[in-house]
Amino acid sequence: MAGHSKWANIQHRKGRQDKLRSKLFSKFSKEITVAAKMGDPDPEKNPRLRLAVKEAKSQSMPKDNIDRAIKKAIGGDGEEYEEIRYEGYGPNGVAIIVEAMTDNRNRTASTVRSTFSKNGGNLGETGSVGFMFDRRGQITYSASVGDEDSVMEAAIEAGAEDCESSEEGHMIICEDSDLNDVSNALETALGESDSAKLVWQPNISTEMDLEGMTKLMKLIDALEDDDDIQRVTANFEASDEVMEQL
Repeated sequence: MAGHSKWANIQHRKGRQDKLRSKLFSKFSKEITVAAKMGDPDPEKNPRLRLAVKEAKSQSMPKDNIDRAIKKAIGGDGEEYEEIRYEGYGPNGVAIIVEAMTDNRNRTASTVRSTFSKNGGNLGETGSVGFMFDRRGQITYSASVGDEDSVMEAAIEAGAEDCESSEEGHMIICEDSDLNDVSNALETALGESDSAKLVWQPNISTEMDLEGMTKLMKLIDALEDDDDIQRVTANFEASDEVMEQL
C-alpha cells in the first residue's frame, strides 16, 4: 500500500509539473506572438521578439512551439492582446506587481482583484507600489563562463550597470532600454546567455517570516495560475532558514 501511495504521489507531482510546464509555454507563446505582431517576425530584426525567444529557449520550450507562435502572428491568427500592469499589496504589506496580457480587460481585472482579496492582499491603484521597483534589464550566465572579475569586466565593457556573481552563476543588470545592446555585446564576449529579460527590481524590501511567506506564496501561485498573467514580482526578503522551511 505504501508503494502504491508513493507512486501516486510521484504521478501527482509529475502531473503538476507537466501542467506548470504547459502553462509556462502558453505564456511564452503569447509573448512571442505579440512581439512578432508588433514588429518584424524575424527575431534578429526585432529586439523584443529576440528576447522573448531567448527566454522561451532558456526554459526548454521546443523550437516547434516557438515557430508556431511566430507563424500565428504572421498569419494574423489569434486574439488581440492588451498589456496591463496591476499593482497591489500582499500579506505583511509586501508590494506586488502583476503583468498581464489579456483579450478581456474586465475579466482580468475582476480575477486579479478577487485573487488578491481571497489571499490576504488588496489591489491598489496604478502607481501605488511601482515606486518601490526599478525597471531593469537582467542577463544571466552560468558560473562556468568565467570568474567574477572577468565577467564583471565584460559586463562593464558591454555597458551594464552591475554584476552579481555567486556559485550558482552571474547576474548582470543594465538599463531597461539597453538590454538588447548589452545582451548582444555580452554574447560576443561570453557566448550565449542563459536568459535575458526585463524585470522589476525592488529598491525597497519587506522582511517576511515563515507565516507571511507561506501566505504570500499562496497568493503568487494563485495569480500565476491565471492564463492572463504573464509575470508576478514581489519585493519580499526572507532568510535562508525561512526559504528552506518553505
